[in-house]
Amino acid sequence: MEKKCGLYICKGCGIADCVDIEKLAKNSKSGTVKEENIKVHDILCSPEGLQSIKSDIKKDGINTLIIAACSPRVKFEEFDFPGCLVERVNMREFVAWTHEPNNDETQALADDYIAMAAVKVSKADLPTPAVLEDMSKDILVIGGGISGMTAALDAAEAGYKVFLVEKEPQLGGFANKLYKKIPARTYNPIIVDTEIEKVIQQVESHPNIKVYKSSKVEKTEGQPGLYDVTIAGASGSETFKIGAIIMATGWIPYDANKLDYLGYGKYKNVVTNVEFEQIAKKGPIARPSDGKDAEKVAFIQCAGQRDPNHLPYCSSMCCATSLKQARYVRQNDNAMAMVFYKDIRTPGRLESFYKEAQNDPGIMLTKADVKGVSDAGNGNLFVEMENTLLGEKVKVEADLVVLATGMVPTTRAPQEYLDGLTQAAAKGDDAKNAYLESTPKPEFILNLTYRQGPEIPSLEGACGFADSNFICFQYETRRTGVYAAGAVKQPMNMTDAQEDAAGAAFKAIQCLDHVAKGVAVHPRAWDLTFPDPQLIRCTACKRCTEECPFGAIDEDEKGIPFYKVNRCRRCGTCMGACPERIVSFKDYSIDIMGSMIKAIDVPEEEFRIICLVCENDAYPALDTMAMHRKILDPSLRFLPLRCLGGMHLVWIADAFSKGIDGFLLIGCKFGENYQCHFVKGSELASVRFEKVGETLNKLKLEADRVKMLQVAIDEYHKLPDMINEFVERVKEIGHNPFKEF
Repeated sequence: MEKKCGLYICKGCGIADCVDIEKLAKNSKSGTVKEENIKVHDILCSPEGLQSIKSDIKKDGINTLIIAACSPRVKFEEFDFPGCLVERVNMREFVAWTHEPNNDETQALADDYIAMAAVKVSKADLPTPAVLEDMSKDILVIGGGISGMTAALDAAEAGYKVFLVEKEPQLGGFANKLYKKIPARTYNPIIVDTEIEKVIQQVESHPNIKVYKSSKVEKTEGQPGLYDVTIAGASGSETFKIGAIIMATGWIPYDANKLDYLGYGKYKNVVTNVEFEQIAKKGPIARPSDGKDAEKVAFIQCAGQRDPNHLPYCSSMCCATSLKQARYVRQNDNAMAMVFYKDIRTPGRLESFYKEAQNDPGIMLTKADVKGVSDAGNGNLFVEMENTLLGEKVKVEADLVVLATGMVPTTRAPQEYLDGLTQAAAKGDDAKNAYLESTPKPEFILNLTYRQGPEIPSLEGACGFADSNFICFQYETRRTGVYAAGAVKQPMNMTDAQEDAAGAAFKAIQCLDHVAKGVAVHPRAWDLTFPDPQLIRCTACKRCTEECPFGAIDEDEKGIPFYKVNRCRRCGTCMGACPERIVSFKDYSIDIMGSMIKAIDVPEEEFRIICLVCENDAYPALDTMAMHRKILDPSLRFLPLRCLGGMHLVWIADAFSKGIDGFLLIGCKFGENYQCHFVKGSELASVRFEKVGETLNKLKLEADRVKMLQVAIDEYHKLPDMINEFVERVKEIGHNPFKEF
């Protein structure tokens, strides 16, 4: 479009008290911004201020707007003008609230921010959505347990057609094995029927749900809105279009055979909590060894859980399950249940359920570290403990022992297998073949045709659960359009799984809505842009395909990348990865960012430091810091990046060539508690940053002029010291010698 740019400067929130607005407006005239289109308003976000902008758009044809006011993280609805290219300049937080008022350096800072915005809008284009043709709005649910069935019902009730795939001959999952369940709201009665048959009947009779039993997903290819999914069943294979996928394949019990010190596999009267449900379902609680009524039942909590040698995590539902199973035992008034725990974990309403058990004289609860189970004769068993509430070593006799084994997600075995293949392949073909022969291939769930593997990748420390890589994304996985629900995502009980499934269903529906509009699915859920590479210059180096965290880029037979746009989350990692600089977005590119840096005025006598900040953690942390009125050095110029994974080394070279004195990156933390919105952006930036020394050596500059910082969103209070310390170091080194040229 032919651009007509208007600059709107707000005087409110202390901006006019910090800078000379008239001087700022005068200095902002440029080839992009004409003098007659520069407007100043006392409170730009007021109804009067917004109306003046709308009037200019309607009467004067203004279609490109620079809003010099508050942070772009606020007032985004007020300053949203459809059909216009809008650039927000953070004049309030980055100038007025963080710098000394009314001096030349602060005035220069404000000038530079508007100059950068003017360059950006001059080079950017109004995004146009990538709308799919013939997209599907059907939803695939994999897994017919309580999570899968609930997700299917909720999506179907919302009017969407659902395909439900279950590998077993019947629906119901683990709920079919349960005798009773804990009520969702009140505990009168204490335990109730699972009523799983009612849910199954609702699913199988719903007109919007088609059920595939004894079936599995044979292949998944394509992208959100255009998945081609092949279902294999007893009657053959069938392929159909799918818009979004909900993975609700649940869990399997931890292998109790690995807990030999607790007697499983050695003594018939040692059973798991899942096996105990089936015993209770058959009638009175009886010992497997001889059918004798069990009158002293010992429950051992955390059997293999919260243990680095087995499962390092808590499975959430085990404490409540054992308390429920103790009720089974107490249906015989002469029977006694003994629960030996590390800690009782019954959050929320379940705390009342725990108190009900405490009030039962036939249920004994004690803290203890169980060290072993041994034979007591006649089928009875000794449970040996220490660190009990009595402070002594104790040996208790029971005629049945129940192990509270944990939940292992169905995603764990496929991922471990794939990781093993990778490690073996690195050692040569012989090692790979040996691994394949010795390790049975697990049943894959999604069978994706992605270049980066057939299943959902699991983050380090996620223990195989379908982790979303950021705590804010409760249902998303690292495969866009694929949502995890229930115990495949994290351990949970039936009630929690049903609530979780509802959330996953609504996220899948939201995904379909966004794809239909050509908008990014998440986390940039407003973003109409998409990567548009100039493939004629591509060298097929594969950097973009290898570094994309979401498998959005595939390769043709010649190794040339091509995008599945609806998989893309618009992070720009591919842009930062490309050595040829051919990947661009309509309003975000190597050239745009580089030109903004070049627009900064660099006086010979003043220091100038560029600071690239991640928009997800670092930018909001800076905004919060500004709310606390923390003062920063005026030599700093902050430029937001969608993700530090999009950082390109050419910006550093260009900045120093121009005379910039220092270059700082601030991104989210990575490592053990990694929480990057785009999985590995900061980590990739750190790897690229290792090459900065080579760049600086070529320019004959000191390595201390560049630095990368990691910050969490709530560590705003640390930022002033972290940033100012770097500024002091740059000033100690001295001015960039390139200022002379």
